[in-house]
This record gives sequence, C-alpha cells and structure tokens, in this order.
Amino acid sequence: MEQYFPLVLLALAFVLLIVLPARQRKRVQAQAQAMQESLTPGTPVMTTAGLHGTVAGLGEGTVDLEIAPGVVVTFARQAILEVRKPAGPAVGSGPAVPGDDATGPSDGGPTDRTL
Repeated sequence: MEQYFPLVLLALAFVLLIVLPARQRKRVQAQAQAMQESLTPGTPVMTTAGLHGTVAGLGEGTVDLEIAPGVVVTFARQAILEVRKPAGPAVGSGPAVPGDDATGPSDGGPTDRTL
C-alpha cells in the first residue's frame, strides 16, 4: 500500500489544483450568464469598469445603459458585472463629518473655517 502513496498524493493534487477551480469557474460563469439574461429595462447595474447606470434597452449581445439623464451608452452584455439595488431615500442624511452642522463645531473651536 505504501508504494501507491505518491500516486495517491499526485492524484489528490491534480484534483485540488485543476478540477475544483474549473468547477468553481464554471459555476461563476453560469451565474453571470443567468444575471445577464435576466436584465430588463429600468434595472440599475454596474459594469466591470465600475460605471453605474440603468438599463435603457437590450440588444442581442448588447445592453444600452443610461448613465446620466439623456446620456445612453452601449455595452456588451458581458460588461455587466452586477445588478445594483435602486437608490432609496438617504437614511440619516445629516452631515458626515462631526461638527459640520448648522450649530457649529462640536469641539468648541471657531465657527469660521478658512481653507
């Protein structure tokens, strides 16, 4: 049995380095394909380049994205990375930096800021 140990290790290494990553890659490609086929006009998406837009139209292998009001660009369907959730009302839309509100700074410093 000990004579087959190196062969078993070699087979195990083959499975770990070749077969498992190939299955994972195939699963990710299937998910991306399903996402690209489920696109409908009005869906907010992000491209592989990081550009955010809304699906304005669909072609056979293309997607028209509205990236600003009245600005529509065409991408290949493969360029769509993910579907984004629509932007809702801002929760806690107050100032992001402490002391930047209308009551003045919280540290008791001067209210006049010059840059």
